Amino acid sequence: MNSLVRYGLTLAAAAGLAACATSKPEDQTGAAGGAAASQAAAPSSAAAGGRPASAAGMATAPSGRSVYYDFDKSDLRAESRALIEANAHYLREHPAAKVRIEGNADERGSAEYNLALGQRRAEVVASTLKLLGIPESRLEAVSFGKEKPRKTGHDEASWAENRRSDLVY
Repeated sequence: MNSLVRYGLTLAAAAGLAACATSKPEDQTGAAGGAAASQAAAPSSAAAGGRPASAAGMATAPSGRSVYYDFDKSDLRAESRALIEANAHYLREHPAAKVRIEGNADERGSAEYNLALGQRRAEVVASTLKLLGIPESRLEAVSFGKEKPRKTGHDEASWAENRRSDLVY
């Protein structure tokens, strides 16, 4: 529970700082430069449409709806937070909208293990949305484990694409 509170405070501070930023999100990601090799293999949040919501509001759901993870992890990456915040903004602007968070895993590991991992991944996104003010009654976290791959290859690029949580409106 302490880590959840600490994460919430960190997320709130990051959101406050992001609101004060004057540079474009693409410029901020370029400044990091030294991304780990495992993160470079996965799709970037900019490629997935992980742009923060505009100040004028959003008429349609954000185009970025997939959160990616490192191998065998359910921790959120820093670049995923902007995507989740954009989706939270949309949900706050559309109080009747509900979202199903679908956790997925790559093909490695047993079916049971990957179902549990996918559930943890979906629940971490749901918890973050709750911390951002979205009522639990509008969220559903489910796991498909390795049963719904986006890419069917047997290489790191395919596995990285399949380690995700999808937000479905």
